[in-house]
Amino acid sequence: MNHKLRIGKIPYANLFPVFYALEKECDCSSYEFIEDAPSVLNKMLRNGELDISPSSSVEYLRNPSLYRIIQGHSISSRGAVRSILLFTKKPIESLNNSTIYVSSQSEASVALLEIILIRFYGIKCLLKPSRHPESSESDAFLLIGDDALKYGKSVSRDESHDAGKNSALNLTIDTRHSLLIYDLGDIWYKQTGLPFVFALWIARKKQEDNKLLNRFIQDLNRAKETALKNLPDIAKHTPANKFMTEKEIVSYWNIIDYDLTESHLKGLGLFDKYLKAIR
Repeated sequence: MNHKLRIGKIPYANLFPVFYALEKECDCSSYEFIEDAPSVLNKMLRNGELDISPSSSVEYLRNPSLYRIIQGHSISSRGAVRSILLFTKKPIESLNNSTIYVSSQSEASVALLEIILIRFYGIKCLLKPSRHPESSESDAFLLIGDDALKYGKSVSRDESHDAGKNSALNLTIDTRHSLLIYDLGDIWYKQTGLPFVFALWIARKKQEDNKLLNRFIQDLNRAKETALKNLPDIAKHTPANKFMTEKEIVSYWNIIDYDLTESHLKGLGLFDKYLKAIR
């Protein structure tokens, strides 16, 4: 029986270019793509139901003995990332003892928010997982991925603000409500000067067919290179064009850092250190 390599597939706009190039340019007959939310893929990889996946940095840090990092690949940011956003009715420093509803889809983003609150602002909040954080009546909520992009588009926004220069952007939903939005990637970079690694490509160390895994890694390298050279064309095919213009999509992809260098690993190490200090 021929074994297919089981590959996790995150269905968010951030990884669309890589998967699009991979499925278009490579022979995928030996690959099985399994699509789900990051938190679900983390569990599947941990349980041996996947062989390789883009996975939460938290998943790797919790179980480093299980996994091999695929060099050169990540989903990271050096500053604002636009899709890991805290929406709040009052300044973040005033949220002490508040309940913040958080997406149940991403462990790294929730862990990053906890570090930001405790270490950078000296406050503690109850972080409550929710399938629809934006529907809560709380003072603040965290959205990630396409949900954050869509919600950001649904509000009236002052585009003169620059997330790279301001910790918070004023957002007005209607005449009765005013929200502040904090980009967690922006806060991390300002506080540390290092990239934040939201996700890594990781593989289980014990593989039935290392040749097949190595072939996939070569295909992945080629797909990333092809994708980054053809973002405007790929933007014509992404489902994200239902709620963003092609120009906005390309701009979003251009701020995501898909590499994994020494500075990324330093950022990952600092995240690990801070995470252990608060848990």
